[in-house]
Amino acid sequence: MKKRTFLAALAATTMLTAAPGLAADWDGPTTGPAAAEGKSIVVVAGDLKNGGILGVTEGVEEAAARIGWEVRVLDGAGSIQGRTGAIGQALALQPDGIIINGFDAVEQQAALEGVVSASIPMVAWHSGPKIGCDAPGGIFANVSTDAMTVSEVAAKWALEDGGEEIGVVIFTDSTYQIAIDKADRLKETVEAAGGTVLEYVDTPIADTSSRMGPLTTSLLQKYGDSWTHALAINDLYFDFMGPSLAAAGLAPEKGPQAGSAGDGSEAAFQRIRSGGYQAITVAEPLNLQGWQLVDELNRAIQGEACSGYVTAPALVTAEGLAKLGDGNAFDPDIPYREAYAEIWGK
Repeated sequence: MKKRTFLAALAATTMLTAAPGLAADWDGPTTGPAAAEGKSIVVVAGDLKNGGILGVTEGVEEAAARIGWEVRVLDGAGSIQGRTGAIGQALALQPDGIIINGFDAVEQQAALEGVVSASIPMVAWHSGPKIGCDAPGGIFANVSTDAMTVSEVAAKWALEDGGEEIGVVIFTDSTYQIAIDKADRLKETVEAAGGTVLEYVDTPIADTSSRMGPLTTSLLQKYGDSWTHALAINDLYFDFMGPSLAAAGLAPEKGPQAGSAGDGSEAAFQRIRSGGYQAITVAEPLNLQGWQLVDELNRAIQGEACSGYVTAPALVTAEGLAKLGDGNAFDPDIPYREAYAEIWGK
Protein backbone atom coordinates (compact mmCIF):
# COMPACT_ATOMS: atom_id res chain seq x y z
CA MET A 1 0.00 0.00 0.00
CA LYS A 2 2.83 2.38 0.83
CA LYS A 3 4.37 2.05 -2.64
CA ARG A 4 1.04 2.65 -4.38
CA THR A 5 0.52 5.77 -2.26
CA PHE A 6 3.89 7.08 -3.41
CA LEU A 7 3.03 6.50 -7.08
CA ALA A 8 -0.27 8.32 -6.63
CA ALA A 9 1.51 11.30 -5.07
CA LEU A 10 4.09 11.28 -7.85
CA ALA A 11 1.35 11.70 -10.44
CA ALA A 12 0.89 15.27 -9.24
CA THR A 13 4.47 16.22 -10.03
CA THR A 14 5.33 14.25 -13.17
CA MET A 15 3.56 13.91 -16.47
CA LEU A 16 3.38 10.12 -16.29
CA THR A 17 3.97 7.62 -13.50
CA ALA A 18 3.99 3.86 -13.71
CA ALA A 19 2.68 3.57 -17.25
CA PRO A 20 4.54 5.70 -19.79
CA GLY A 21 2.50 6.13 -22.94
CA LEU A 22 -0.76 7.25 -21.33
CA ALA A 23 -2.57 9.91 -23.34
CA ALA A 24 -2.12 13.50 -22.24
CA ASP A 25 -2.66 16.97 -23.61
CA TRP A 26 0.16 18.79 -25.40
CA ASP A 27 1.70 21.32 -22.98
CA GLY A 28 4.44 22.61 -25.29
CA PRO A 29 4.57 25.57 -27.68
CA THR A 30 1.76 26.19 -30.15
CA THR A 31 3.21 29.22 -31.92
CA GLY A 32 6.54 30.00 -33.51
CA PRO A 33 8.22 30.65 -36.85
CA ALA A 34 7.43 28.59 -39.92
CA ALA A 35 10.16 26.28 -41.16
CA ALA A 36 13.30 27.90 -42.51
CA GLU A 37 13.76 26.24 -45.87
CA GLY A 38 16.74 24.26 -47.12
CA LYS A 39 18.83 24.24 -43.95
CA SER A 40 21.65 21.86 -43.09
CA ILE A 41 22.45 21.05 -39.45
CA VAL A 42 25.01 18.98 -37.56
CA VAL A 43 24.45 16.93 -34.40
CA VAL A 44 27.60 16.60 -32.29
CA ALA A 45 26.85 13.58 -30.10
CA GLY A 46 28.84 13.09 -26.92
CA ASP A 47 28.78 9.30 -27.23
CA LEU A 48 26.32 7.33 -29.35
CA LYS A 49 26.82 4.29 -27.10
CA ASN A 50 24.85 6.26 -24.50
CA GLY A 51 21.17 5.30 -24.92
CA GLY A 52 19.90 8.76 -23.98
CA ILE A 53 22.10 10.51 -26.53
CA LEU A 54 21.16 7.96 -29.19
CA GLY A 55 17.44 8.39 -28.48
CA VAL A 56 17.66 12.17 -28.79
CA THR A 57 19.67 11.87 -32.01
CA GLU A 58 17.01 9.63 -33.53
CA GLY A 59 14.37 12.20 -32.55
CA VAL A 60 16.37 14.97 -34.23
CA GLU A 61 16.67 12.91 -37.41
CA GLU A 62 12.93 12.24 -37.44
CA ALA A 63 12.08 15.90 -36.89
CA ALA A 64 14.63 17.09 -39.45
CA ALA A 65 13.02 14.87 -42.06
CA ARG A 66 9.66 16.46 -41.29
CA ILE A 67 10.88 20.07 -41.37
CA GLY A 68 12.87 19.38 -44.56
CA TRP A 69 16.44 19.81 -43.33
CA GLU A 70 19.59 17.81 -43.99
CA VAL A 71 21.25 16.45 -40.86
CA ARG A 72 24.74 15.06 -40.28
CA VAL A 73 25.63 13.22 -37.06
CA LEU A 74 29.18 13.28 -35.66
CA ASP A 75 30.08 10.97 -32.76
CA GLY A 76 32.42 12.22 -30.03
CA ALA A 77 32.82 8.54 -29.04
CA GLY A 78 32.90 9.16 -25.30
CA SER A 79 36.15 11.12 -25.00
CA ILE A 80 36.99 14.78 -24.50
CA GLN A 81 39.34 14.70 -27.48
CA GLY A 82 36.70 13.01 -29.61
CA ARG A 83 34.13 15.67 -28.80
CA THR A 84 36.62 18.47 -29.51
CA GLY A 85 37.41 16.90 -32.85
CA ALA A 86 33.71 16.48 -33.68
CA ILE A 87 33.05 20.17 -33.00
CA GLY A 88 35.94 21.04 -35.31
CA GLN A 89 34.46 18.82 -38.02
CA ALA A 90 31.07 20.44 -37.52
CA LEU A 91 32.58 23.89 -37.99
CA ALA A 92 34.33 22.79 -41.17
CA LEU A 93 30.99 21.72 -42.64
CA GLN A 94 29.68 25.31 -42.23
CA PRO A 95 26.16 24.22 -41.27
CA ASP A 96 23.20 26.50 -40.63
CA GLY A 97 22.96 25.21 -37.07
CA ILE A 98 24.63 22.86 -34.58
CA ILE A 99 23.10 20.65 -31.90
CA ILE A 100 25.34 19.81 -28.92
CA ASN A 101 24.05 16.45 -27.70
CA GLY A 102 24.88 15.10 -24.27
CA PHE A 103 28.05 16.74 -22.98
CA ASP A 104 29.00 19.66 -20.78
CA ALA A 105 29.53 22.98 -22.57
CA VAL A 106 32.14 23.96 -19.97
CA GLU A 107 34.28 20.98 -20.99
CA GLN A 108 34.33 22.23 -24.59
CA GLN A 109 34.33 25.97 -23.90
CA ALA A 110 37.24 26.77 -26.22
CA ALA A 111 35.83 24.74 -29.11
CA LEU A 112 32.34 26.18 -28.69
CA GLU A 113 33.75 29.70 -28.76
CA GLY A 114 34.66 28.91 -32.35
CA VAL A 115 31.00 28.11 -33.09
CA VAL A 116 29.91 31.40 -31.52
CA SER A 117 32.59 33.33 -33.45
CA ALA A 118 31.33 31.78 -36.67
CA SER A 119 27.80 33.02 -35.81
CA ILE A 120 26.36 29.51 -36.14
CA PRO A 121 23.18 29.10 -34.04
CA MET A 122 23.58 26.39 -31.42
CA VAL A 123 21.16 24.46 -29.21
CA ALA A 124 21.92 21.62 -26.82
CA TRP A 125 20.66 18.62 -24.90
CA HIS A 126 22.07 18.23 -21.37
CA SER A 127 24.84 20.79 -21.85
CA GLY A 128 24.87 21.97 -18.24
CA PRO A 129 22.80 22.75 -15.15
CA LYS A 130 20.92 25.74 -16.62
CA ILE A 131 17.84 24.49 -18.45
CA GLY A 132 15.97 26.43 -21.11
CA CYS A 133 16.79 29.69 -22.84
CA ASP A 134 20.16 31.46 -23.02
CA ALA A 135 22.29 28.72 -21.51
CA PRO A 136 26.01 29.43 -20.94
CA GLY A 137 28.51 28.99 -23.75
CA GLY A 138 26.51 30.75 -26.43
CA ILE A 139 23.81 28.07 -26.40
CA PHE A 140 20.41 29.37 -27.48
CA ALA A 141 18.47 26.69 -25.57
CA ASN A 142 19.49 23.75 -23.37
CA VAL A 143 16.79 21.08 -23.63
CA SER A 144 16.26 18.80 -20.63
CA THR A 145 13.85 17.77 -17.95
CA ASP A 146 14.36 19.31 -14.51
CA ALA A 147 17.37 17.28 -13.39
CA MET A 148 16.74 17.91 -9.70
CA THR A 149 13.19 16.58 -10.00
CA VAL A 150 14.57 13.49 -11.74
CA SER A 151 17.01 12.86 -8.88
CA GLU A 152 14.36 13.41 -6.23
CA VAL A 153 11.99 10.94 -7.88
CA ALA A 154 14.70 8.27 -8.09
CA ALA A 155 15.79 8.80 -4.48
CA LYS A 156 12.23 8.77 -3.15
CA TRP A 157 11.56 5.55 -5.04
CA ALA A 158 14.51 3.93 -3.23
CA LEU A 159 13.24 5.18 0.12
CA GLU A 160 9.75 3.87 -0.53
CA ASP A 161 11.13 0.59 -1.79
CA GLY A 162 13.48 -0.07 1.10
CA GLY A 163 12.45 2.19 3.96
CA GLU A 164 14.77 4.19 6.18
CA GLU A 165 17.17 1.26 6.67
CA ILE A 166 18.40 1.42 3.09
CA GLY A 167 22.08 1.57 2.26
CA VAL A 168 22.70 3.38 -1.02
CA VAL A 169 25.68 3.55 -3.35
CA ILE A 170 25.51 6.51 -5.75
CA PHE A 171 27.32 6.49 -9.11
CA THR A 172 28.22 9.75 -10.86
CA ASP A 173 30.78 11.30 -13.20
CA SER A 174 32.52 14.50 -12.07
CA THR A 175 33.42 15.28 -15.68
CA TYR A 176 29.97 16.86 -15.90
CA GLN A 177 28.65 19.52 -13.53
CA ILE A 178 25.08 18.37 -14.09
CA ALA A 179 26.09 14.84 -13.04
CA ILE A 180 27.58 16.21 -9.82
CA ASP A 181 24.44 18.24 -9.13
CA LYS A 182 22.18 15.23 -9.76
CA ALA A 183 24.24 12.96 -7.52
CA ASP A 184 24.34 15.59 -4.77
CA ARG A 185 20.54 15.82 -4.88
CA LEU A 186 20.25 12.02 -4.71
CA LYS A 187 22.45 12.03 -1.62
CA GLU A 188 20.64 14.94 0.04
CA THR A 189 17.22 13.37 -0.53
CA VAL A 190 18.21 9.96 0.83
CA GLU A 191 19.95 11.36 3.89
CA ALA A 192 17.20 13.89 4.65
CA ALA A 193 14.76 10.98 4.95
CA GLY A 194 17.06 9.02 7.28
CA GLY A 195 18.60 6.68 4.71
CA THR A 196 22.31 5.91 4.56
CA VAL A 197 24.59 6.69 1.63
CA LEU A 198 27.30 4.06 1.89
CA GLU A 199 29.49 5.47 -0.83
CA TYR A 200 29.55 8.17 -3.50
CA VAL A 201 31.38 6.65 -6.47
CA ASP A 202 32.87 8.94 -9.11
CA THR A 203 33.57 6.93 -12.24
CA PRO A 204 33.45 8.11 -15.86
CA ILE A 205 30.36 7.21 -17.86
CA ALA A 206 32.57 6.52 -20.87
CA ASP A 207 34.48 3.82 -18.92
CA THR A 208 31.52 1.93 -17.46
CA SER A 209 32.13 -1.13 -19.64
CA SER A 210 35.54 -1.73 -18.03
CA ARG A 211 34.97 -0.27 -14.56
CA MET A 212 31.52 -1.34 -13.41
CA GLY A 213 32.23 -5.06 -13.15
CA PRO A 214 35.22 -4.75 -10.79
CA LEU A 215 33.56 -1.88 -8.91
CA THR A 216 30.43 -3.93 -8.28
CA THR A 217 32.45 -6.89 -6.98
CA SER A 218 34.48 -4.61 -4.70
CA LEU A 219 31.38 -2.90 -3.32
CA LEU A 220 29.70 -6.23 -2.61
CA GLN A 221 32.77 -7.39 -0.68
CA LYS A 222 32.92 -4.12 1.24
CA TYR A 223 29.26 -3.68 2.19
CA GLY A 224 27.58 -7.06 1.79
CA ASP A 225 23.87 -7.09 2.61
CA SER A 226 23.97 -3.50 3.86
CA TRP A 227 24.13 -2.41 0.20
CA THR A 228 20.43 -2.44 -0.62
CA HIS A 229 20.10 0.12 -3.44
CA ALA A 230 22.23 1.47 -6.28
CA LEU A 231 21.37 4.90 -7.67
CA ALA A 232 23.08 6.34 -10.74
CA ILE A 233 22.83 9.53 -12.76
CA ASN A 234 22.52 7.55 -16.00
CA ASP A 235 21.24 4.13 -17.10
CA LEU A 236 24.58 3.30 -18.70
CA TYR A 237 26.09 2.39 -15.32
CA PHE A 238 23.70 -0.53 -15.04
CA ASP A 239 24.51 -1.88 -18.50
CA PHE A 240 27.52 -3.59 -16.91
CA MET A 241 26.55 -4.28 -13.28
CA GLY A 242 24.36 -7.36 -13.72
CA PRO A 243 27.04 -9.93 -14.63
CA SER A 244 28.98 -9.23 -11.43
CA LEU A 245 25.84 -9.52 -9.31
CA ALA A 246 24.97 -12.79 -11.03
CA ALA A 247 28.52 -14.10 -10.52
CA ALA A 248 28.14 -13.37 -6.80
CA GLY A 249 25.05 -15.58 -6.75
CA LEU A 250 22.59 -12.72 -6.25
CA ALA A 251 19.24 -12.99 -8.02
CA PRO A 252 17.83 -9.68 -9.32
CA GLU A 253 15.29 -9.51 -6.52
CA LYS A 254 17.91 -10.24 -3.82
CA GLY A 255 20.81 -8.03 -4.81
CA PRO A 256 21.04 -4.24 -4.61
CA GLN A 257 17.99 -2.73 -6.30
CA ALA A 258 19.09 -0.38 -9.07
CA GLY A 259 17.40 2.87 -10.03
CA SER A 260 18.56 5.48 -12.51
CA ALA A 261 18.02 9.23 -12.42
CA GLY A 262 17.93 9.36 -16.26
CA ASP A 263 17.73 8.94 -19.16
CA GLY A 264 15.44 6.02 -19.96
CA SER A 265 17.48 4.03 -22.49
CA GLU A 266 16.14 1.10 -24.48
CA ALA A 267 18.53 -1.23 -22.63
CA ALA A 268 17.21 0.03 -19.27
CA PHE A 269 13.61 -0.62 -20.35
CA GLN A 270 14.57 -4.16 -21.35
CA ARG A 271 16.25 -4.79 -17.99
CA ILE A 272 13.28 -3.45 -16.06
CA ARG A 273 10.83 -5.45 -18.15
CA SER A 274 12.76 -8.72 -17.75
CA GLY A 275 13.88 -8.31 -14.14
CA GLY A 276 17.47 -7.90 -15.26
CA TYR A 277 19.15 -6.12 -12.34
CA GLN A 278 17.43 -2.75 -12.76
CA ALA A 279 14.16 -1.93 -11.02
CA ILE A 280 13.32 1.58 -12.30
CA THR A 281 14.48 4.47 -14.39
CA VAL A 282 13.30 8.06 -14.38
CA ALA A 283 12.97 8.49 -18.10
CA GLU A 284 13.00 11.51 -20.34
CA PRO A 285 10.91 11.74 -23.53
CA LEU A 286 14.00 11.46 -25.73
CA ASN A 287 12.28 11.46 -29.11
CA LEU A 288 10.14 14.46 -28.15
CA GLN A 289 13.25 16.30 -26.98
CA GLY A 290 14.82 15.65 -30.38
CA TRP A 291 11.84 17.39 -31.99
CA GLN A 292 12.13 20.23 -29.50
CA LEU A 293 15.80 20.71 -30.38
CA VAL A 294 14.91 21.10 -34.06
CA ASP A 295 12.16 23.57 -33.19
CA GLU A 296 14.47 25.61 -30.94
CA LEU A 297 17.13 25.65 -33.66
CA ASN A 298 14.53 26.83 -36.20
CA ARG A 299 13.74 29.70 -33.84
CA ALA A 300 17.44 30.51 -33.36
CA ILE A 301 18.17 30.49 -37.09
CA GLN A 302 15.39 33.02 -37.66
CA GLY A 303 16.21 35.29 -34.73
CA GLU A 304 13.07 34.39 -32.78
CA ALA A 305 12.81 33.83 -29.03
CA CYS A 306 13.33 30.35 -27.60
CA SER A 307 10.17 28.54 -26.47
CA GLY A 308 11.22 27.91 -22.86
CA TYR A 309 9.46 24.54 -22.89
CA VAL A 310 10.63 22.02 -20.26
CA THR A 311 9.49 18.43 -20.65
CA ALA A 312 8.45 16.26 -17.70
CA PRO A 313 10.03 12.91 -16.76
CA ALA A 314 8.32 9.62 -15.93
CA LEU A 315 8.99 6.98 -13.30
CA VAL A 316 9.22 3.74 -15.28
CA THR A 317 8.51 0.49 -13.42
CA ALA A 318 7.99 -3.12 -14.45
CA GLU A 319 4.30 -2.65 -13.68
CA GLY A 320 4.09 0.31 -16.01
CA LEU A 321 5.96 -1.47 -18.78
CA ALA A 322 3.56 -4.39 -18.56
CA LYS A 323 0.76 -1.92 -19.40
CA LEU A 324 2.79 -0.30 -22.15
CA GLY A 325 3.19 -3.42 -24.29
CA ASP A 326 6.34 -4.11 -26.28
CA GLY A 327 7.75 -0.58 -26.44
CA ASN A 328 11.17 0.13 -24.95
CA ALA A 329 11.12 3.92 -24.91
CA PHE A 330 9.25 6.64 -23.06
CA ASP A 331 7.41 8.25 -25.94
CA PRO A 332 4.36 9.89 -24.35
CA ASP A 333 1.08 9.65 -26.20
CA ILE A 334 0.77 13.37 -26.78
CA PRO A 335 0.55 15.01 -30.22
CA TYR A 336 3.97 16.65 -30.21
CA ARG A 337 4.79 15.69 -33.78
CA GLU A 338 1.56 17.24 -35.03
CA ALA A 339 2.03 20.33 -32.85
CA TYR A 340 5.53 21.05 -34.14
CA ALA A 341 4.59 20.27 -37.74
CA GLU A 342 1.72 22.76 -37.49
CA ILE A 343 4.07 25.46 -36.18
CA TRP A 344 6.48 24.77 -39.03
CA GLY A 345 3.74 24.70 -41.66
CA LYS A 346 4.66 21.13 -42.54
